[in-house]
Amino acid sequence: MSEERNHMTAFDASILKMFGSMARKLAAEPRVVRYLLGAVRHQRRAARRRRRWERRGIHVPPFAILSVTRRCNLHCAGCYAGALHGSGDEEMSAEKLHGVLEEARELGISIVLLAGGEPLARPDLLEVTAAFPEVAFPMFTNGTLIDAAAIASLSRQHHVIPVLSLEGEPFHTNARRGAGVHEQVLDAMARLRGAGLLFGTSITLTRENYEVVTEDAYVSDLVDRGCRLFFYVNYVPVHGGTEALAPTEAQAAAAAGIVEGFRERHPAWFLAFPGGEEEFGGCLAAGRGFIHIDAQGRVEPCPFSPFSDSSLAEMSLRDALASPLLQNIRAHGGELRESPGGCTLWENRAWVETQMRPGQPD
Repeated sequence: MSEERNHMTAFDASILKMFGSMARKLAAEPRVVRYLLGAVRHQRRAARRRRRWERRGIHVPPFAILSVTRRCNLHCAGCYAGALHGSGDEEMSAEKLHGVLEEARELGISIVLLAGGEPLARPDLLEVTAAFPEVAFPMFTNGTLIDAAAIASLSRQHHVIPVLSLEGEPFHTNARRGAGVHEQVLDAMARLRGAGLLFGTSITLTRENYEVVTEDAYVSDLVDRGCRLFFYVNYVPVHGGTEALAPTEAQAAAAAGIVEGFRERHPAWFLAFPGGEEEFGGCLAAGRGFIHIDAQGRVEPCPFSPFSDSSLAEMSLRDALASPLLQNIRAHGGELRESPGGCTLWENRAWVETQMRPGQPD
């Protein structure tokens, strides 16, 4: 079996393990368990679909990050989306989003992480996701727009999993996201828990909050509040002058092990990005494991690598997956090991830019 096939088999197995493990850990929450067991069946069917496309020469990742909008009601310090995806081009319409997701489903992409901007700044988003119950939609949200109407919609869509952003203690969150935001996030968590919904949290790991957010007491408090899915995301210094916020090399090296320990001790599932990619032989971007689609439909290797030679305004998703840029990065996937504390494609962005075909959008 080729190295590429080996890592995809391992990645598929890890997805099934995640859903299965969450179902076992949350046995006392029957509504959530029913969704998770159904998700396992959907993930297996999608993996078979991806293997059929692979035999036809089309490499399909199981996972996509879809930035549905640039709009956001907050102005967070150091926001990568605002720094890297500030194009004034028109966002994809609801009809176009539906078409992209329909093709993604047919190809076997079975997990679509919704990002932004703030996804809930699009009032039509939950109408679109309702048409794809077999796709798992973790939704990265700042939590401030989760009102009664959103709760009602989410109660009918267990496949949409809100992942609320926190930065550590109230001081850390409010300093980066705005006064009172930490309290609003905790209030949204209480309402989600009260509705019996599966939700999680995304924690940006920085040099400043590292000691706090890697403590068992911090995690235990969030688990008690109902969080069942944790994303630990290393801060990537896309703004000049913010390099000191990135985790140190020692912190980044220790994070994956700490997250694995949390997985063993808490009734929740924990993911580390980008550190968790090393078990699959290096960077998973560019379709090795996932792709990024921006709000205008440009297909990119990763949210932190805003280069593209393909647009869904001009071609199908199937054709975009075979773009020269993505193929060139995949060919070097085993060499693109994670750099100390950050994203390897961001660290090697000058090289990434050289892999683009002349005359294509960037």
